[in-house]
Amino acid sequence: MSLSLAIVFPVVLLLVLAVAQTGLWWYHRQLALTAAREGVDAGRMQGGRSDEQKNEAARRQAEDFLQRQGSAEHRVVTDGSSPVLIRVTVEVKAPVIVPFIARPTVTQFAESPRERFVPPVVVNP
Repeated sequence: MSLSLAIVFPVVLLLVLAVAQTGLWWYHRQLALTAAREGVDAGRMQGGRSDEQKNEAARRQAEDFLQRQGSAEHRVVTDGSSPVLIRVTVEVKAPVIVPFIARPTVTQFAESPRERFVPPVVVNP
């Protein structure tokens, strides 16, 4: 009885840890995606600011969200943004509870068109 328990228990424990690790990975994936969306919402707003100021607002909003959630290791970039499109990419390092594996880096991005004022087109008859 104790020999079979000594063989089965580590396998069962490893399976439980693997399920918990998958849950942590999924949570950090959702955290990164939500931070990217928050950043896009902040960076796409119409206003008198330049595109670089809007990019900075997007980075700041995503960073603030991640800090409120307690994410220690993360990186937020707005590479790939243009005058007509805002793109925020967030990388988060998920914690590891399963021994002997590397910390996974979760990368998510969100993008959206920037708000622009377009004057109405007047057609002369």
